[in-house]
Amino acid sequence: MTYYELWQACREELLAAAWSTLQLALGALAIGLAVGLLVALLRMSRARHVRRLATAYVELFRGTPALVQLFILYFGLTAVGIEFSSFQAAMIGLGLNASAYLSEVYRAGIEAVPKGQYEAAQTIGMTRFKTMRWVVLPQAIRVVLAPIGNVAISLLKDTSVASLIATPDLMLRAQDLSSVYFMPLETYLIVGAMYFVLCFPLSLAVRMLERKTSR
Repeated sequence: MTYYELWQACREELLAAAWSTLQLALGALAIGLAVGLLVALLRMSRARHVRRLATAYVELFRGTPALVQLFILYFGLTAVGIEFSSFQAAMIGLGLNASAYLSEVYRAGIEAVPKGQYEAAQTIGMTRFKTMRWVVLPQAIRVVLAPIGNVAISLLKDTSVASLIATPDLMLRAQDLSSVYFMPLETYLIVGAMYFVLCFPLSLAVRMLERKTSR
């Protein structure tokens, strides 16, 4: 069986799995963006204990493998009566893992805004919340867009570990098909090409953002 024949035989299943992988990555990215921003703001809090808790969260998720986190969510939490489907566990786990990295991206972007912007906002009577909402974050977005794109690319590739908790993604489907057709090399090469097709447009977009923001 040639590569083309294998692709023709597996195309529908692989495309469906690719769509599932995209959904998983987008859901995890949404969680990561929201939680990451919250953690970044907590790390910049004036309350010392809040900063310490946020720092501990970041260090915990960055200092442990994503696969271990997925296993805890999917297998470990059942011991305390909390159950997730494999897809839900993968989305939450990858999202929380990404949030630890995105919080640092956000924090770097916020700290890149000149201190004069804070002082000017306070001079006209804006509260700390309004200063962050209307003055600081809009300027920080320009700085963090490209790094967020890089995290998104890494997250899309990292969805492959979700197959180890039986999440119906592209890698799990590749494992199934390789055992059906007994062509593991050809199957994984096709799947690798599909990951490349998914990631390459994002890479081009990130490069464009990097060029624009560097001006």
